[in-house]
Amino acid sequence: MNNSSQKSDLILPFFLATGLLTVTVLGAGCSAKKPDRVEAPPQVEEPAEAKQEVAVENKDIRVKAQHPRQYTVKKGDTLWDISSMFLEDPWYWPEIWSRNEQIKNPHLIFPGDVLTLKYVNGMPQIMVNEEARQEIKQAAEEGGMRIVKLSPKVRSTSLEASIPTIPGDAIRQFLTKPRVVTREQLEEAPRIVASDENHLILGQGDRVYVRGEIDKERVRFSIFKPGDELRDPDSNELLGYEAKYAGELRITEYADPASADLTYTEREVLIGDRLLPEDKSKMENLYFPHIPDIEVEGRVISLYDALFGVAQYQIVVINRGELDGMEVGHLLATHTKGDVVRDRFSKRGNREVQLPNERSGLIMVFKTFERVSYALTLESKRVIHKYDVVANPRL
Repeated sequence: MNNSSQKSDLILPFFLATGLLTVTVLGAGCSAKKPDRVEAPPQVEEPAEAKQEVAVENKDIRVKAQHPRQYTVKKGDTLWDISSMFLEDPWYWPEIWSRNEQIKNPHLIFPGDVLTLKYVNGMPQIMVNEEARQEIKQAAEEGGMRIVKLSPKVRSTSLEASIPTIPGDAIRQFLTKPRVVTREQLEEAPRIVASDENHLILGQGDRVYVRGEIDKERVRFSIFKPGDELRDPDSNELLGYEAKYAGELRITEYADPASADLTYTEREVLIGDRLLPEDKSKMENLYFPHIPDIEVEGRVISLYDALFGVAQYQIVVINRGELDGMEVGHLLATHTKGDVVRDRFSKRGNREVQLPNERSGLIMVFKTFERVSYALTLESKRVIHKYDVVANPRL
């Protein structure tokens, strides 16, 4: 048996989504005929260190003391919510599910699945009750819901039927709306200069007039209000301007000024609001929250549409972006800066003492720009404020 055959019969997938290194030997099922004897190739010995690392890293997977013995997945559940029932650190869900041969894809769990946490070789593992899954399938068939097996297209159907990783409704409205632009982009963007019948506050159905360099290849534009400056709180460097989404319009006549109709408004539209092209970027259906593989330290620099603080499923802006290595799905812990108090009982007199930062929540990046990122608050132990510190979660 040559070396190339040995390599094709042993596949070592490395699951890196959570920052943990997991090595799984899938087996020699690639060749049509199983050889009588397989000599271990030299590279099989290499994962010994990796196996040691897994053994060490796995100790960090903390199971909740009061986790349920069994849980039946319901419509409306999310992987994050379910994992939070079993784990102290829910972002490790792929680690305890990826070892389970019953769960081919740890991100595809369906309503009706019965989940049980068991220990295999001393390590936690989520099991799916296959009998319950088959009963659901049989009931669907008997109820006239014919199940048809298709080619690879079935994967997209499975994604739609499976429960989401996080509550998609919480951020779907923000996926294409937040924009971070430069001063030049704002100044050069087409602007609303007047309205029919001289209305000052505009809404859906109103006719408006637009001046500026309009791309005549486009008909529909998004309307944005010039937002606040986004500055780094430590260096005071200008990172961009937050353009706040107001609605949509459709150009009806290209001229100077151009005529347009407001087709949708989310908030009041005013004279002076700017036009930007519709965001055609891909909208994610599944998010895979995971710890950054780099050390991150930053600050919350804006609370999207909030004045004093945000809680679960609200949006924050942080002063770290693509240039800093931020990616969609990155998880960061937020920390409220500790107060400065005076120790009146110190031998050195009434001395100031800096209290430690306290963790306030957990956020997940869902949209990145060069210098800043937008993140969804997944957990909030206390109100998250502007200028709270963000960093890698610590156990």
